[in-house]
Order: sequence, then structure tokens, then C-alpha cells
Amino acid sequence: MKALTNVSTKLMQRFLPDPFLFVIILTFVVFILGLLLTPSNPIEMVSYWGGGFWDLLSFAMQMVLILVTGYVLASSPLFKSLLQRLALLAKTPGQAIVIVTLVALLASWINWGFGLVIGALFAKELAKIVKKVDYRLLIASAYSGFIVWHGGLAGSVPLTIATSGHFAEDMIGIISTNDTIFAPFNLFIVAALFVSVPILNRLMMDRNNVVEVDPKLLDDSVEKTAGELKSKEERTPAEKMENSVVLSMITGILGLCFIVYYLVNNGFDLNLNIVNFIFLFLGILFHMTPRNFLNSVTNAVKNAGGIIVQFPFYAGIMGMMVSSGLAVMFSEWFVSISTEVTFPLFAFISAGIVNFFVPSGGGQWAVQAPIMLSAGAELGVSSARTAMAVAWGDAWTNMIQPFWALPALAIAGLNARDIMGFCLWVLFLSGAVIGIGLLLF
Repeated sequence: MKALTNVSTKLMQRFLPDPFLFVIILTFVVFILGLLLTPSNPIEMVSYWGGGFWDLLSFAMQMVLILVTGYVLASSPLFKSLLQRLALLAKTPGQAIVIVTLVALLASWINWGFGLVIGALFAKELAKIVKKVDYRLLIASAYSGFIVWHGGLAGSVPLTIATSGHFAEDMIGIISTNDTIFAPFNLFIVAALFVSVPILNRLMMDRNNVVEVDPKLLDDSVEKTAGELKSKEERTPAEKMENSVVLSMITGILGLCFIVYYLVNNGFDLNLNIVNFIFLFLGILFHMTPRNFLNSVTNAVKNAGGIIVQFPFYAGIMGMMVSSGLAVMFSEWFVSISTEVTFPLFAFISAGIVNFFVPSGGGQWAVQAPIMLSAGAELGVSSARTAMAVAWGDAWTNMIQPFWALPALAIAGLNARDIMGFCLWVLFLSGAVIGIGLLLF
């Protein structure tokens, strides 16, 4: 395993481009495939690309906020202390790899946005405490926990089809999460990943090939402003407000009141907006003063550049895939070679391929649902199993798709090529586990 991992990491370091160049290459690939495989002409493909370019704008802002608010919360004295205490559980590099994987898996199963941020932040705390741990593998292990998100409590496909008024309701009705998230086959897959992924990450650890963290990447200190350095008597009225504990407490408590109201009325339905809201107001509370909070925000925003620039390009790719018919074409081909037994597996694989170009769970489901649900019904496969096969396919290829790794990479201060050599083996393992789970039940 160590030898195989060394080969894959070297290949990724040598040939995998920066995530921005990666999305540019994907754009050209989809453009050419659209010309070769569909009736679309160059002008039409350009129009599909430009027309979809801003379709993920609100989602991109949500992702920026999940990064910024998660970073701000974790950099607060209280939360940082909690992460540090949890990190003390790891005494050796091997224990650090296993613990960060389990924490990331659990957090991602609860909510994918929460898992992405917490896993990376916890990995940084472990890197500060555990010596001679490979920082690349540590961050890769934190990101590997993301594999379970679509089989968890915040999975967009199972939650969508469990909600009244979803676009496929006329075809399949309302499907309870008892038949999707909490179905035996799904729980088997999740449990198997909770066991196998930490073991795999531990096996990839090579004590003779360790890349330790650059101490500069672990420095989260923030320079104090002139107002903070002055005594209370010397501060201007504006500086006193900026350093007021009372203002932060009032603002934070107001936010907490809404959070309680939301949970009472909606239960534990943690969508991306409410996660951002929770992170934001807990960050305000835990930083104690508006100035401390704003200093942390300034530090956090420096890491958001990749998300801001790259998400519109992925939206353009999604526009070409959907409008040209490429996404439908891939799905129909896999349906054509399926049987009742193999259909969930092929639905899973086709979703994984489409996800590589349309890395949006909700957007991908909108494209594939009409084809997959209809084909599944003809073959006698339940709609719940079909939906979860697509959901797991969407989660699967995230292991080698830099799109979702951007927040974790930004927090860690690494590049995609630093972790993708490890994530490649998580892709192989999880593909086998998920495929077996879909075939056995």
C-alpha cells in the first residue's frame, strides 16, 4: 500500500495541474465532447457555456461563507481549545490519521458543509501536536470523510424526494428517509466506509516518506489593530464600540434565538444556510468583541479566492453538459446495458461520471432523475434504491474532483496535487464498498 501510494502521489505531483487549470481543461474537454457526440455546433456550445456561467452564483457565495464562517468559528479561543483537547487523544501519527478520518466521517454524515470545514481545521490542530505526521495524508484523510455525505442526514437527493412538491413527485411520490438514508443497504454502506476508510488511510502512512507541515501554515495569529493596543481610556468612541463585549453578546444571542426557533420548527434539518448562520453567530459570540471577529474574518477571506474564481467555470461546464444533452447521453448508455440486478451499480457508476463534470448534487439529480427513475421502474428496481445509487455516485468521484476539496485545501494551505494521490485510493476502495452494498441488498 505504501509503495502504491508513493507512485500515485508522485504522479499527481507531476501531472495534476492547479485546480483552476483543471477546470479550464475540463471546460475544453466538455466543449469538444459536445461537438463530437451531440448535434450542437460551436456557437451553441459557447452559448450553453456562457448561459450557465452564473447559475451557481448563490451556491458559490454559500461555499465562501461556509469556509469563512467555519474558519472564524474554529479560530475563536473557545473552539480552538476544544479542537486542541480533542487532538490530544492522538499520541502517534497513525492515531492522528485514524482520528481525523473518523471525525471527518461523522461530521460529514451529519452535514457535508460542517464536515468539510471541521475535518480540515481539526487536521491542522493535530499537525500542531503530533510530530512527524505526514501533513498531506492528514489533510487527505480529513477530506476522505466527505465520501459519506450523500448517504447522511444532509444528503440532497434523499431529502429532496422526501419533501412534498419535489419535481419528480408525480413519478415516484414522496419517499421517506426510512427507505433511503436509514434503509439497511445504505446503513451497511455507511458503516463499511466508517470501518474501511480509516484503515486504508492508516495503511497509506509511510514513516520513511513524511512531508511535515510548514510551520507558517499553522500560524493563525492575527495582528492587533491600533485600537486594540490602546488602553480603554485612550480609545475613541468608535474604537470602544469595536472592542465592546456587550455588542457582540447582544448580536450573538439574537442569532442564537433564531437558531433555537429554527430547530424547534424544522428539527435537525441542517441545510447550508442554517449551518452558515450557526457558524457565523457562534463565531461572533466566541470572539467576544466585534474587532476580534472582524480580524478573524479578514484572515479567513484570504483563503476564499479559489472558490470565487472557479465555481463560475464549473457552472459553465454544467450548462454545456445539460443543455447539449451530454449528461443524458451518458446516463442512457449505462441504462441500455443494465439488468434488474446490475442497474443500481450502473446507475452509481454513471452518476460518478456525470458528477465529474456536474459537481452539484441537486443539479445532477435534476438531470439524471427522469432517465434513471423511469428505467429503474421498467426493470423493477425501487425508486429509493435508484435515487440512492445516483446519490452515492455523486459522492464517489468527489474523491478525485478538486471542486469540493477547495475549502479544505484553502484552510490547509495545500494544493490539490498534494492530496489527490492519497484520495485516488479512497476512490477505489469506496467504489468497491458502495458497489457491493448496492448489489448485495
